[in-house]
Amino acid sequence: MSNEELTEQILKKKSFLCVGLDVDLEKIPTYLLSEEDPIFSFNKAIIDATHKFCVAYKPNIAFYEAEGIDGWKALEKTINYLHQEYPEIYSIADAKRGDIGNTSRMYAKTFLKDLGFDSVTVAPYMGKDSVEPFLEFENKHAILLALTSNEGAFDFQTQKIDGEELYKKVIRISQTWENAERLMYVIGATKAEFLTEIRKLIPENFLLVPGVGTQGGKLEDVCNYGLSKNVGLLVNSSRKIIYASESSNFAEIAGAKAEILQRQMAEELRQL
Repeated sequence: MSNEELTEQILKKKSFLCVGLDVDLEKIPTYLLSEEDPIFSFNKAIIDATHKFCVAYKPNIAFYEAEGIDGWKALEKTINYLHQEYPEIYSIADAKRGDIGNTSRMYAKTFLKDLGFDSVTVAPYMGKDSVEPFLEFENKHAILLALTSNEGAFDFQTQKIDGEELYKKVIRISQTWENAERLMYVIGATKAEFLTEIRKLIPENFLLVPGVGTQGGKLEDVCNYGLSKNVGLLVNSSRKIIYASESSNFAEIAGAKAEILQRQMAEELRQL
């Protein structure tokens, strides 16, 4: 999906909400555990209840890998269901991959070609040749970890090298790589005050912003500092939506939570 197509969906739905599908079998309603594929059953219910209010879904691959082959099958069924029923919705494989070039090429093939995700999150620590294989696919994106929402982000990401914070150096140098127009960046919602400086470096690139909700990030702060003239934001919410209830109507309640965020986003877009 191109940037233009994604922006079109955002304006059509008046939403830049991304719903994280981080399925923990210890947190889903217990009655689903008797299903043949409880992970897919949970995802399908969440997707059917929230698709009107979001433009993207982001399965965190760790939750699927943890369940072995059954988890991978559930992931494949989930992405296939999205392609078949809601092909207009953007998909993100939150895999945080990044390795030497030939290994990264295999990771890229797995997520962007074989599974057909629109994008994959990538760790930039190993540099150019570990990221560029993810940028070889037309109308696909690599979402580079730049400034994350966790407490440990301050261990390295904000440290200065020759007077420049590391996260800024990552963003600036990555813009020189081949097919850099296919880059998006992860910027944590808990770091919203940094967005002004980030937008000076990448005024138009899409930002994937996790951390709104459970982690304490505020949507209004993210929009105040991060919205571009073409929107340029995907704001992710996971636990606050998908685990809003453990009852039999969990999906309906998840949909209501997603709608609340969508209405807030619609107001932000109206002001834009």
